[in-house]
Amino acid sequence: MSFFKDLSLSAFTAGFVAVLVGFTSSVAIVFQAAQAFGATPEMAASWMWALGIGMGLASALPSLWWKKPVMIAWSTPGAAVLAVAGVGHSMGEAVGAFIVCAVLIVLAGATGWFERVMNRIPMAIASALLAGVLARFGISAFVAAQTALPLVLLMLGTYLVGRRLLPRYAVPLTLLVAIVFVAARGELAWSSVHFSLTWPVFTMPVFSWQAVVSLALPLFVVTMASQNLPGVAAIRASGYSDLPVSKLITLSGLATLVLAPFGAFALNLSAITAAMCMGREAHEDPARRYTAAVTCGAIYVVIGLFGAAVTGLLTAFPKELVAAIAGLALLGTIGGGLAAAVRDETHREAALITFLVTLSGITLAGIGSAFWGVVAGAVALAVQQVGRKQKAPVGKEMAASGNIAPETNVAAAPGAGKNVP
Repeated sequence: MSFFKDLSLSAFTAGFVAVLVGFTSSVAIVFQAAQAFGATPEMAASWMWALGIGMGLASALPSLWWKKPVMIAWSTPGAAVLAVAGVGHSMGEAVGAFIVCAVLIVLAGATGWFERVMNRIPMAIASALLAGVLARFGISAFVAAQTALPLVLLMLGTYLVGRRLLPRYAVPLTLLVAIVFVAARGELAWSSVHFSLTWPVFTMPVFSWQAVVSLALPLFVVTMASQNLPGVAAIRASGYSDLPVSKLITLSGLATLVLAPFGAFALNLSAITAAMCMGREAHEDPARRYTAAVTCGAIYVVIGLFGAAVTGLLTAFPKELVAAIAGLALLGTIGGGLAAAVRDETHREAALITFLVTLSGITLAGIGSAFWGVVAGAVALAVQQVGRKQKAPVGKEMAASGNIAPETNVAAAPGAGKNVP
């Protein structure tokens, strides 16, 4: 099988790190969302089953089919919305809202309107958006030094030496050294690991206009604006612009629709973890990076089958280790995104505005900074460019830029993810 021939240690590590970062950074929010609807422990475990199976299969199977990295994750901002808005609604109403949201996502993909909107965004703005989303993780890597200075310094030193001597294995080596270090210091919380199979729990959906207005619509908006939008930016900035975005959006909606009765509230394109599996540090050859996404998907399936056990295993790592490995793994992609964002002087200020607004983490009307960063950048670009002659339509510019091979496109420079889920 070609997959095993293409698989490498660096790709496997990229997939594992993507799961580690994406999972540990937001699993608590998912549990809070489930509890807001009065979920029993069995129902909460079923949510992990549905999300793990959904993310895993929707990532691994398309990646194997197209031989390109496809990364699907849960909607972390969506979970945050549910955790707040879910109080007072039953689990049946929640499932009904998940189904409505899934139908809206399918329509967004099947009609192609979301992809058409993305085609109007210049490459500089898309790169700035991605850099702004990822830069927060880069900052967190060094903020972690406040509480775990020896660990962060050791990881930074290992990464730099690895980049000098074994660049392809810098991230796996850094992760290995960090795990050995924290294990030797007794900082791995193995007591939280209990192995047992997770069984899905079916909940009959209940449809009400109150749940549609207060749950389904906000869930759909934040998922499209805060997750799918930067997800598409990650795909195109990494040089995989030939991936069928509309089909992927439709796929995520269908997966949500099928698994909603078991707790899958919203599945979407990943941005942060996608950058880890689409970057050069996953593999030097872009044609072999799909193995990182397949690895990530396989691990997600295992999480679904052994939800409680794997949750305990992944959360056993110190939060500083997770923050540091995420930031270091994304350094190349952050740098490449910034370089692409400011390369064209005519788009430079608009791109910087996009980057800074996105990096700020501002939330307005319940919508995250990724969306507002694009809005701010688009307004700035319109003010500066409307009425002037353009070298090429922005949609064509973005498509052309996305087709540049990662080795020649600095937007796809070395990189290794809230989303987060």
